[in-house]
Amino acid sequence: MLLGERLNPSYQPLDGWLRTSTAEELERKQREASKRFHRRGITFTVYGDDSGTERLIPFDPMPRILGVQEWDLVSRGCIQRVKALNAFLADVYGPQDIIRAGRIPAEAVLNNRMWCPQAVGVTMPHGVYAHIAGVDLVRVSPDQWYVLEDNLRTPSGVSYMLENRQAMMRLFPEWFRTQAIAPIDHYPAVLLDNLKACAPAGVDDPQVVVLTPGSFNSAYFEHVYLAARMGAILVEGADLFIEHGRVWRKTTCGPLPVDVIYRRVDDEFLDPTEFRGNSCLGVAGLMAVFRAGRVTIVNAVGNGVADDKATYLHVPEMIRFYLGEEPLLANVPTYCCSKRDELAYVLEHLHELVVKEVHGSGGYGMLIGPASTTAERVAYRERVMADPAGFIAQPTLALSTCPTFVAQGIAPRHVDLRPYVLSGKTTTLVPGALTRVALKEGSLVVNSSQGGGTKDTWVLCGDSTGDAPC
Repeated sequence: MLLGERLNPSYQPLDGWLRTSTAEELERKQREASKRFHRRGITFTVYGDDSGTERLIPFDPMPRILGVQEWDLVSRGCIQRVKALNAFLADVYGPQDIIRAGRIPAEAVLNNRMWCPQAVGVTMPHGVYAHIAGVDLVRVSPDQWYVLEDNLRTPSGVSYMLENRQAMMRLFPEWFRTQAIAPIDHYPAVLLDNLKACAPAGVDDPQVVVLTPGSFNSAYFEHVYLAARMGAILVEGADLFIEHGRVWRKTTCGPLPVDVIYRRVDDEFLDPTEFRGNSCLGVAGLMAVFRAGRVTIVNAVGNGVADDKATYLHVPEMIRFYLGEEPLLANVPTYCCSKRDELAYVLEHLHELVVKEVHGSGGYGMLIGPASTTAERVAYRERVMADPAGFIAQPTLALSTCPTFVAQGIAPRHVDLRPYVLSGKTTTLVPGALTRVALKEGSLVVNSSQGGGTKDTWVLCGDSTGDAPC
């Protein structure tokens, strides 16, 4: 089996191994991986699918490989972007300097549906609002990456990154004996250190919990997994209560204090006294304790105003305003349908563009123009015209491909990359990422809910110069 002639040099050792392997061997390895994921309960939920909600995410045994220089650009660019986004959140819920300077229109923030008045005036330890950020990237040329979107609320998928690596090490131990692959297994330890570093002032031994909406959530496996790997306590809203201005956890030995809540519950369900009154997932009175600085909520409440697809347009300007730097990673050229001239262009070129809901996620609610039917475009046009501010549009990109094992053998498939940026006293990321792959030939949609799969991401260590991620 061959990877092909036009091969990234980083793949040469893997190509050598494949020349002596067979499709049957890779199929067997793939089945072993599926059995492992099934035993460990590594599933995701597809909401609204009558055929069944719990599914195994498809796993591709062909890794994505990045060299040292490639990873250096990705990591520096993601860190720069997340620093600017944290500064933006501190600013817009505080002095709003970027608005007063005229660098971002006030209506883009204050009229945004993700703007959270309950978070105004909240000051987070170390100025960190997005403690865990997933930055979705696509590569369009050997030295050009685009940012598709920023995920600053409750980004998911890191458990797949870690479990994909564990599966690969079990399936192909010989690869890890012969290749200098940067480790990622320390991610939970780094995350826990950052969570503790952002505890309220004066707390010497921060108590950390992971707040889950429960077992029916699509990412419940990840909630359990990260809590166990960090040595933190997994809780639901009913396990917590407020008393004497603090958050407490119910235990058989009596109440214990909680200092940091790594929440995987959306803002609107966190506190029924201030958001949705019928929510049973959060804790009544939690926001008052949060505003008083007596508990740290991770990620902070109100982050949606920074990762909204309309706000995305302004991130390059945030980098210039807050950091005084030029962006290392570019945005995808984007049309804002709230602008009359850009709306007219989008409506005229629906057959060429990818159109997205401003607040959408998971690959839902999109129109991929070149793959759409006339009827789909007509229906989508009506949706856009009814609410232009609710949509943005982007050109279809010539996304890079990665060798992928499919029924026909090794074939190129489109991929994206989601590194996870961790912020505490410093902003860092482990040398790895979640690579999502569009398993259907020609498809650009990588989301697992839309038929995509995942693969391990290798960042190769360099030489002994000290510049390598190992």
